[in-house]
Amino acid sequence: MRYLPPTALACAALLAPVSAAAQTVEDLQRQILELKAEIDALKAARVADAAATTPAPGQAPATSVAVATPAAAAPALAAATTSPAPAASAPTAAAAPQLASAEPAGAKAWYERLKLRGYTQMRYNAFIDGDDTAPAGQSRLRSVHDGSINEDGGFSLRRARLVLEGNVTNNIALYFQTDFATAVTGQSNGERRESFGQLRDAYVDVFLDQGHEFRVRLGQSKVPFGWENLQSSSNRITLDRSDAINSAMPSERDLGIAVYYTPAHVQAIWDRLEEDGQKLFGNYGAFGLAAYNGQGVNRPEQNRGLAKFAMATWPIELDGLGGGFSGQVLELGGAVMLNNVRPEIRTGGVTDTDFTDNRYGVHAVLYPQPFGLQAEWNWGLAPQYDTGLQEIRSMRASGGYVQFMINAGDFGIGRIMPYGRWQTYRGGWKASTNAPRLETDEIELGVEWQIFDALELTVAYANMKRLEADERRTGRATGDLIRTQVQWNY
Repeated sequence: MRYLPPTALACAALLAPVSAAAQTVEDLQRQILELKAEIDALKAARVADAAATTPAPGQAPATSVAVATPAAAAPALAAATTSPAPAASAPTAAAAPQLASAEPAGAKAWYERLKLRGYTQMRYNAFIDGDDTAPAGQSRLRSVHDGSINEDGGFSLRRARLVLEGNVTNNIALYFQTDFATAVTGQSNGERRESFGQLRDAYVDVFLDQGHEFRVRLGQSKVPFGWENLQSSSNRITLDRSDAINSAMPSERDLGIAVYYTPAHVQAIWDRLEEDGQKLFGNYGAFGLAAYNGQGVNRPEQNRGLAKFAMATWPIELDGLGGGFSGQVLELGGAVMLNNVRPEIRTGGVTDTDFTDNRYGVHAVLYPQPFGLQAEWNWGLAPQYDTGLQEIRSMRASGGYVQFMINAGDFGIGRIMPYGRWQTYRGGWKASTNAPRLETDEIELGVEWQIFDALELTVAYANMKRLEADERRTGRATGDLIRTQVQWNY
């Protein structure tokens, strides 16, 4: 079916030869009225055709469109002022949106599937008493996790994270995270500089099945060792990770490839726990195998060997025990790391030989409903500076923590969760120059107050006994601190 646009009809009518006698005012008014009537009829026909060609829900749209040709348009011009035009089909211009709609309804472009989120943590640490200062050669009370524990104190930004993530297709998901609160200490005058940007994560997940049970992770990401290491700092209840577990892979990340498998019924348990507001470790699979460079986050590979990892964790529902165990979940697991590493040395660069860096760890988590327990332990060999021989050697390392949590619930002013943790560690800290030895014993008692979803406040008391992470200092420093942190999520 063909039709002419109203403007063409009007032009045809005005240009058609008309006798001079007919050009009276009455004739012109009559012709104008006729043109208006024809234009109204064409508009109505156009609307009717558009409605007739619109596919019903679930019906594929038509792919063929009738188009008016220039040859057919000429006679229509001559007849425009004397007879109504035939009903018209949808014009070519109107066909384009129908052809584009062949894409499934509701489908989004890949960039529309991405989301931006993040969180920031601001801290203030106050010494009650202790060795915040010490003479040269003796340990000061310091933490490898929080550089603001020092004699000067003050406010600090511990983390300022920004995350871009999303499923760009049904089987590919990307994750990109930066931290804008990283400190740099390699200044010429030794002064610390803060709030530098640093890449934390940059990886893609490729799902190998429709159920998303199997995935391959490529890029820079957390290595599968240590339940607490895998848990996000935005979700962890304690202010810092334990020295023992984190010593296996400080900063938790490296560049490499990992394969994870999560059975559907295990994922269902984790989903239920997340809906209940539990603090999970993040989905790194019930089983994982991985290979990474082994030098640590944002550090180039220094040898031809790769660090190998294997991890397993399994949640067990305790409803069958009845009574107070209804709804409780106990998660058990373990991990292995086999690595050779070259630590940085004080004279510059890294060592010219590899050091064995093997760890074995176990974990147990009873999710707080309302009372919970969490514990980890690891042991093995790690590079450590031997003060007697004045050199780095692979030496024994071991330690862990035990932690309790009480999910007290919401009292109308936000969710309250008291907690307490004891930790201990004896072994090397490969992330620092010359891989110094740590000797850590610490008790932390605190409470997390989630005022609302976007704002959390944590206040804790800590009793610390630590050997400073500097092989040039000896003895252990002690002290008592009040530690506070405000976290806002966005």
